[in-house]
Amino acid sequence: MPSRQTLASFKCAFLSLAFNLLLAPYLLAAPADELLHVHQMRLAVQQSLGDFYMFSSMDADQRYARMINTSLQQAQAKLDTPSTMPGEDSATLRARLASEWQHYQDTLQGLMETMRKQGFTDLQPVASMADSNRQLMETAQTLYLKIQQESGYVVPTLTQQSRELSLLMQGIAVDYASRSASVGASFFGGGEEHALDEQVRLLATRLDTLTQAKQNTPKIRAELGNIANKFHYIEKSLLNYNQNTVPFLVSKYSNSIIEELENVAAQYAANQL
Repeated sequence: MPSRQTLASFKCAFLSLAFNLLLAPYLLAAPADELLHVHQMRLAVQQSLGDFYMFSSMDADQRYARMINTSLQQAQAKLDTPSTMPGEDSATLRARLASEWQHYQDTLQGLMETMRKQGFTDLQPVASMADSNRQLMETAQTLYLKIQQESGYVVPTLTQQSRELSLLMQGIAVDYASRSASVGASFFGGGEEHALDEQVRLLATRLDTLTQAKQNTPKIRAELGNIANKFHYIEKSLLNYNQNTVPFLVSKYSNSIIEELENVAAQYAANQL
């Protein structure tokens, strides 16, 4: 017959195991939430740049000024969310991200004010802003990877693939808008160096691959089909970006595509896919 001491040890071990099992989802949730915030901040940052190019090409249309402000507020909200970085390197990177974000935001708002007063901006300040955007995006990407490295948590495959599609679609939209604003691809920002048509073909291939994933539920499959239909609608315009540009149409459809991709990513994440 087990002694009281043995029974007590078994009881402690059982309670410890039960506690760890209950706590495990919350331990995983912390880095998962941090990574989601960094991802969503990146999308908002890129959206603000694309909206600025639309603002510039549409003669300081206040609709796009409001959209810029919304994107800036969304990015700031993600940065202001209380966070606990899993290690020293990620904490340092997050502090750098906050500093670079402030510089980028100040530069963008300054250019908006110049546009309101003068009706135009010189190319060099726009190029400097795009460089700030590029550096900000690179730091955010480094932080995204470092959080995973230091926490031991890895974003599930399909969740990551859908997030990458959102960023790629956002990058394409920004690139297209920069050309429409006559500031050129070199001022597009975001760190993407591939030609626009290459990016478009890459998105089409990756979207097709994601659509064929065996883990897709009927709901996800339907949403991806809807996304594909919207993308194909603007695909020709994106590929023929030097002819009859339609920035308003591309901006509208890309925003809708990104929103739906993020819905798909959330469904994947909820099921650890």
